[in-house]
Amino acid sequence: MQSLGMASGSKRSKPGLSDPTILAPFDGDSGELTVVIETPKYSRNKYAYDPNERIFALSKVLPAGMAFPYDFGFVPSTRGGDGDPLDVLVLMDEPAFPGCKLSCRAIGVIQGEQGKGKETERNDRVVAVEIGNHSYAHVKRLDDLGKHFEREIEEFFVNYHRLSDKDYRILALKGPAAAHRCIKRARRSGG
Repeated sequence: MQSLGMASGSKRSKPGLSDPTILAPFDGDSGELTVVIETPKYSRNKYAYDPNERIFALSKVLPAGMAFPYDFGFVPSTRGGDGDPLDVLVLMDEPAFPGCKLSCRAIGVIQGEQGKGKETERNDRVVAVEIGNHSYAHVKRLDDLGKHFEREIEEFFVNYHRLSDKDYRILALKGPAAAHRCIKRARRSGG
């Protein structure tokens, strides 16, 4: 019987998934942004890829009445200001699932910092639209989502970080060019 996570004839020493953090950050043919989903939209469960165990593990459960408003994932082969792969908030029609690889186009970046007191770190989040969706096909820039989106997402991040006894502050919301610069910096840092 074949063991879970091991291909027939494989010499791999550890069972588990392939490491999605080492995928290319852009599709070579189309230039579309590669995003790996960790936490699906509407979930109260926060998942994170654990490279040591090579699995998506439950890392936190949000309180009743609070859920992730969008799919959250990361850009492979990058490292953000918090030391983890660069975060991406993905707008799409239906929720994805942990480990799902998406092709996206970056529409902006939420520049932010988190921490407590003077010990803060940057934790920017790219905002992207999944290529095949219908609901957000018209959105080309973060500005297209309006001030309500900005208030909604700021409120979510402030409350989310408060659960870990941290503060979160949005510094700026910028467009696609700033998102691409952010990804470029994170690529130099991560891979």
